[in-house]
Amino acid sequence: MRVSARARIVGWMLAVVGLALSVAIFVTWTILLTGLNSRISDELDKEVDKLRRYAGTALSQQSGPQTPDVRKLMIDYLQVNPPDRWETFFSILDGAADRSTFIEAPVRLDADDELVARMAAATRVVSDEAETAKGTVQYAVIPISVEGDSRRGHFVVAIFYDLHREEIVDAVRTLGLSALGAMGLAGAVGWLVAGQVLAPVRLVRQTAEQISDSTDLTRRLDVPGNDDVAALAGTFNHMLDRLEQAFVVQRHFMDDAGHELRTPITVIRGHLELMGDDPDDRAETLALVTDELDRMNRIVDDLLTLAKAEQPGFLALDNVELADLTVSVIAKARALGERRWRVDEVAEARLPADRQRLTQALMQLVANAVRHTADDDLIAVGSAVRDGRVDLWVRDSGPGVPPAEREKIFGRFVRGVGRTGGHDGAGLGLAIVRSIAQAHGGNVKVIDAPGGGACFVMSLPLWELWRLS
Repeated sequence: MRVSARARIVGWMLAVVGLALSVAIFVTWTILLTGLNSRISDELDKEVDKLRRYAGTALSQQSGPQTPDVRKLMIDYLQVNPPDRWETFFSILDGAADRSTFIEAPVRLDADDELVARMAAATRVVSDEAETAKGTVQYAVIPISVEGDSRRGHFVVAIFYDLHREEIVDAVRTLGLSALGAMGLAGAVGWLVAGQVLAPVRLVRQTAEQISDSTDLTRRLDVPGNDDVAALAGTFNHMLDRLEQAFVVQRHFMDDAGHELRTPITVIRGHLELMGDDPDDRAETLALVTDELDRMNRIVDDLLTLAKAEQPGFLALDNVELADLTVSVIAKARALGERRWRVDEVAEARLPADRQRLTQALMQLVANAVRHTADDDLIAVGSAVRDGRVDLWVRDSGPGVPPAEREKIFGRFVRGVGRTGGHDGAGLGLAIVRSIAQAHGGNVKVIDAPGGGACFVMSLPLWELWRLS
C-alpha cells in the first residue's frame, strides 16, 4: 500500500506533536501530584502548630476559679477554626468520638469506631492514612491534656487525599482532551499546508508522467517563490531543458547520419555487388570503397563533433595566447595547398578558451578557403581585440559569398558554390565552426574581404582578459 508524502508528513508531525504533548501532560501530572503530597503534608503540620498555639493562648488567658477542661478546649477550637475544602476536624475524649466540625464532611470518620480507637491510642502526634468510601484520607492525631483534668483528649485533622487528587485528574483529563483537540486541529491545518507546499511536487510528478506517456518535453513548471520547492521546480525545468536539447541533438544526429551515410553505403554496396574477378576491376573497386569509407569516417567524426558541441564538457578551457594560436594555424595550413599565406594581425593577449577547438574552427575555415581558391590566391589569418571582443578571422581572395547565401552556408550539409578544389566535403565544416563559436559564447559571420573575396570572422567575448606586458 502506497502512502503519500502528504500523509507521511502529517503523520510524522502528529507523532512528534503527540509525543511532545504526552511528555508535557505526564510532567504536569507528576508535578501536580508531587505538589499535592507536599501541600497536604504542610497542611497537617500547620494544623498541628495552630492547635498548639491556640491551646497555649487559651489556657494562659483563663482567670478565676474555672476548672481546667480539655473537652471545652477542643470544642472552642472547632468553633473558631473551620476546615478547608476536603478537610474535616473532630475530637476524641477518653477513647470515644466527641464532637466534629459544623461543616459536613464527605465521610464521617468519627463514626468508624475501629478507626477512632486506633487514633485514641496515640500518645504523640501521629500522621497516617486510612481508606474510606471516598478514597484515601490522610490524617494527623494530636494528643491533648490539660493540667487538672484527668481526661484524655485527641484532636484529629483529616484531609481527603483522593478528592484532591480527583481534581488533579480532572484537570489533566481536560488538558489531555484539549491536547487531542489541538492535535486534530493541527492535523487538519497541517494537511492543508502540506497540500499547498507539496502541490509543486505533485505537479512535477504529473508532468513527469505526462512526459513519459507522450514524450512531450516542452512542458515547464511555473512555481513562484524562492523556497526549496520553487528551487526544485527550477531544477526540474532545467533538467527538461537539458533533456529536450539532448533529444534534439539525438534526433539531428540520427537524421543527419541517415541522410548523409545512406549514399556512400549505397555506392559501396553497388560496387561490391558488381565487382568481378578481374584484378584491375577489383583494385579499382577496392580503392573506391576505401575512399567512400574514409568519407563516411569523416562524416561520422563531424557529426559527433556537432553533437558534442551541444553537450556540457565540450570545451576544455585554458589561457590561450592569441598570437601563438594565429601563427600556429598558418604553419599548419601551408600544407593544404599552394597559396599565398599571410598573417594579417596578431592580438597580444590571452583568452580563456579551448585552444584545440579554436584551432579546429580556424582550420575548417582555412580548408574552406582552400576549396574556394586556386594556386597563388591569397589566404590570410588574423586575430585582434576590438570593442571588448576577440575577433579571429580567415580571409581569401576567392569569389566570395553572395549576400543571400551568407546565413545558409553555416547550416548542416550546405555546400557553397564556386568550389575550385577537387574534393567535396559533407557540408558540415562551417556548421562545426559555428558550434565552436557558440560554445565559447560567440558567433561567426562572413563579410566581404578587402580587395574582394570572403572573410569569415569568429567574434568571441573576452570574459577575462590578461594583456601581455
